[in-house]
Amino acid sequence: MRTIQKVAVLGAGTMGARIAAHFANAGIPSVVLDIVLPNQPNRNAAALKGLESVVKLRPGGFFVNDSAALITPGNFEDDLAKISDCDWIIEAVAENLEIKRGLWTKVEALRKPHAIVSTNTSGIPLHKIAEGFSESFRHHFLGTHFFNPPRYMHLVELIPLPDTSQKVMEFVSAFCDRRLGKGVVPCKDTPNFIANRIGSFFGATVQKIVIEGDYTVEETDLITGPLIGLPNSGSFRLLDIVGLDVWTNVGTNLYHAVPDDPWRDRFLMPKFHTELTSRGWLGEKSGQGYYKRVGKEKEIHAIDLHTFEYHPAVKVKFPAAEAARNIEDLAERLRVLVAGTDRVGTFLWKLYSDLFLYSAERVPEIADEIFQIDRAMRWGYANKLGPFELWDALGFQNVCKRLESDGRKLPENVQIMLQQGAQSLYLWSIKAKQAHKEYFDFGSASYKPLHERPSLSDLKRAGNVIKSNSGASLIDLGDGVICCEFHSKMNSLGEDQIGMIYSAISELEKNFDAMVIANQGENFSVGANLMLVLLGAQEGEWDELNAAIHRFQQANMALKYAPKPVVAAPFSRALGGGCEIPLHCSRIQASAETYMGLVEVGVGLIPGAGGTKEMIVRLQDARKAFELIGMAKVSSSAEEARQLGFLTKSDGISMNPDLLIEDAKELALSLVKDYQPGVPRTDVKVGGESAFAMLKLGAWTMRQGGYISDYDVVVAEKLANVLSGGKLTGEQLVSEQYLLDLEREAFLSLCGNPKTQERMQFMLKTGKPLRN
Repeated sequence: MRTIQKVAVLGAGTMGARIAAHFANAGIPSVVLDIVLPNQPNRNAAALKGLESVVKLRPGGFFVNDSAALITPGNFEDDLAKISDCDWIIEAVAENLEIKRGLWTKVEALRKPHAIVSTNTSGIPLHKIAEGFSESFRHHFLGTHFFNPPRYMHLVELIPLPDTSQKVMEFVSAFCDRRLGKGVVPCKDTPNFIANRIGSFFGATVQKIVIEGDYTVEETDLITGPLIGLPNSGSFRLLDIVGLDVWTNVGTNLYHAVPDDPWRDRFLMPKFHTELTSRGWLGEKSGQGYYKRVGKEKEIHAIDLHTFEYHPAVKVKFPAAEAARNIEDLAERLRVLVAGTDRVGTFLWKLYSDLFLYSAERVPEIADEIFQIDRAMRWGYANKLGPFELWDALGFQNVCKRLESDGRKLPENVQIMLQQGAQSLYLWSIKAKQAHKEYFDFGSASYKPLHERPSLSDLKRAGNVIKSNSGASLIDLGDGVICCEFHSKMNSLGEDQIGMIYSAISELEKNFDAMVIANQGENFSVGANLMLVLLGAQEGEWDELNAAIHRFQQANMALKYAPKPVVAAPFSRALGGGCEIPLHCSRIQASAETYMGLVEVGVGLIPGAGGTKEMIVRLQDARKAFELIGMAKVSSSAEEARQLGFLTKSDGISMNPDLLIEDAKELALSLVKDYQPGVPRTDVKVGGESAFAMLKLGAWTMRQGGYISDYDVVVAEKLANVLSGGKLTGEQLVSEQYLLDLEREAFLSLCGNPKTQERMQFMLKTGKPLRN
């Protein structure tokens, strides 16, 4: 059985060091080699510089910086022999064929016989790199194109040669999927592979439309951002991040690499972009590009594409866009926007009509199947929908009719679809309470099954919902496991969710063996519905607030002492109440990218649904709990959440978010056989008055140092009172319920303070904490 116990990364530049860091995140040691820099006393200076840059990254390249110890730096001259015990050798040096081949010649003489060898190139044909090497080398050689930054970008494109062993491809694919947490897309050895070919066309088309319609930088980024399911950066901000010179090189190289592409002129840079690069305005790396920050306040200024002068960035408002923002369903929002004849609708139809035609024409040149292109764009460019999914969202046949009415010729493969009466590029079929997705295969001109991991949406579509309301559902996951799913906006928590937890526990007791609390939204949960808390406080509805908090507390206690195992599956943001729920479950199976924290102090409160109590129980250290909650610490990864105490050694971490619910279900079932429900504890040790005094002194010291405000001290004293057990005389043992009552009392009293209400209002308005 092949395993990967050690990796070599050749090239410690931005990409090489980040690839090594992600292997370290997966617990795999590596050796990272680079050139020997002249006039440097340390011959490993280049490799060390690359690794130091990863540590300094914000957000970081490592889950926890301790993982950097798994990487051994070296250089090509002294340390190349260290690759001889590596199971996988990844080359990430400069995009120069002669340099790559020269290095691989040395590697071939040192690699062990069955070591995998791969290149991270995106611009050089693989067959040119591997040409002339031994049969064994070519059998084990492939392209492994990680997207930057490797920790955060889900996509890895795998590019085999005709000589690449199928077993090697299958192993690398499975390893990247499970161990590295990647979305794997097999690609052909064509220029820029899939994602960068389509992504480059998309970006170039945006620039073409900007010229034709005289759109400003700010207008363009508004239109090509979250409004249409793309990242917050928009198009021009993204170029600043990537580097304007990098974008120029990508476009120019692609233009020369695809002489038979009828759209190739699209990849040439527009005059305004060439002007910026000639001035050395290359984006973030040079301090200015399409945007720059000005003055002490770092005010964002945008460039005028005609005069090349900067001005304070304008907050653009298009009436159509403002109205469409209220439409939560992306497909419906896009249909409304594209149907418009205003500047937004005109922009989007020009963009999408070219994108659809170009993507369809690239099958089978760059990919045999449409879903490969869609996955590459979703996973590599963080698009909510790939090109063919977008086409379906707008209505496949409606788009075709509009294209033809515009005088556009449909690609032959699309014409065949229409002749067969196909209504969509993808379709669903329901069989035996399972939803099966199919895609239209252009090669056979027929629908074929799309093999994907089942999602909660698939299960719901297939009729596996047991109970549902507007904010939560109970879903049968099969094999005796029930899932409690949240699906409110940002998965904020209110009575819909709390009530469903009680229903889930009832169902668990009667009809199931185990339970998972999971969802597949943008965030696991951002916490309690703050607006409802604020309104209740402002209206003086203290009895109702007290009852709601008590109900939330008892729901969490019911989870903690449920008759059968309960596993929470947090991911992304799990904040406030969204952190308290997992803390009370039998186990946690967290996504590697989980940002957990008890952040209530930011709105002038303390955790009130058992979070304060639970951190005393978990940490058994009032000072640590005080610092964790009082500083509103949020983990930057699941591994750091473990270090902070939100996860225990028994909790699991899933590298691949697509496997999270599957892993949580497996963990829950593993607990069933020997599960013994506990009983609420009555032996929680608290420090009493002396502990309160110590914590209060800590808050006072922070205030004297100017780190917190006077009102922060008020909140901190409320927190200290709970953590110390309510100023009891000396150390004592108290019950969990006793601490919950203290918690609830503190929460309610802070709700009544005008300064807390000011903080809540500010957070709801701006999304930022107020230090009043």
